[in-house]
This record gives sequence, structure tokens and C-alpha cells, in this order.
Amino acid sequence: MLRHMITALAALALAPTAALATGDAADALSQADRDRLASYETVREETLAAVRDAADPAGVATLDAVLGPAPEPILGADIRGDYRCRTIKLGGDPALIVYGWFSCRIDEDDQGYRLVKLTGSQRLSGHFIDTAEDRLTYWGALHYANEAPRPYGADPERDQVGYLFRIGEGHYRLELPRPHLESRFDILEIEMR
Repeated sequence: MLRHMITALAALALAPTAALATGDAADALSQADRDRLASYETVREETLAAVRDAADPAGVATLDAVLGPAPEPILGADIRGDYRCRTIKLGGDPALIVYGWFSCRIDEDDQGYRLVKLTGSQRLSGHFIDTAEDRLTYWGALHYANEAPRPYGADPERDQVGYLFRIGEGHYRLELPRPHLESRFDILEIEMR
């Protein structure tokens, strides 16, 4: 019995999420994802410039409405709740796609705040780490409606990283640079129900 408990504790200590629970994101993220975060500003600027020239005016107006509000302080805010969320994909073909609204939730578990996109064919789940006064770092993974959520690190092609910004009361945007599928930059608009 004691041997099984020691084995279980050792496995837990070696799990990829163990470092994330301590808030040490730099050590827990893959090098590829650290590179994605390092290129965030450049990829964002280049993609937005290209999209504005190529996308339809209605889509650009929606994009501008989501990107317009300046980030507000987020540290210490209670972000738990039920939300509606929609994905905006930039830099693919077509250049800009604004999807409809789906259900999302931010709750809390032993690793902190957890975001889950509950409906739609492409879903995600992941956690946040405090990294700046006006943003949280997100790390998570994509999964499809017919699959169980995947932990970060289980499949590098499904891993996601980005930044969550508070842009109003109960209103957030999650910016995801260089996603692996369909686009160059994604935004998940998250709005309290």
C-alpha cells in the first residue's frame, strides 16, 4: 500500500502540469510555445495589417470592436463565471472569419482558473498564470466535440498559448498567436452571460 502511494506521488510530481501549478510557466511550456509567445507582438501586428487590407468591411468592423478597448487591470479580478464566446480567425483563407457564439465557462481547480469552451465543433480547455497586471498567460489544448479535453503537452499540434486581456466588466479577449490550424492568429472573445 505504501509503495503504491509513493509511486502515485512520484508520478504526480513528474507530470507535465506539476510545474504549471506552481506558476512557473517558463519551465513548463515547450520551447515551441515559448517561441510562439515571444513572437506574439510581431505576429499580431503583421497579421492585423494584412487582414485589414484583405477582409470584408463587416468582419473588420467586428474585429475593431473586439480589439478597440484597451486592456484593464486583471490581477485580483474574479473571472469565474458562465460566458458566451466566439472565435475570430485571422490570416488564413479567407483572411478573416468571425464565428458565431458558443458557451464557455471559467471555473477553478487545483491549478487555478480554468477556461473551457463547452460547445461547437472545435473546443479548448486550459489554465491561466498571472504574468502581468493587465494580462494572464493562457496554456491549454484544442479538442473536438467528440473527444474528451486534452491536457497541455499531450499532443504538441493541439497545444495553445496566448494572453487573456480584460476589456470591460465581464468582457475578455484571449489572443492566440500562431495556432497550428487554419489561421495565423486567433482571438476568442469572451463575454459574461
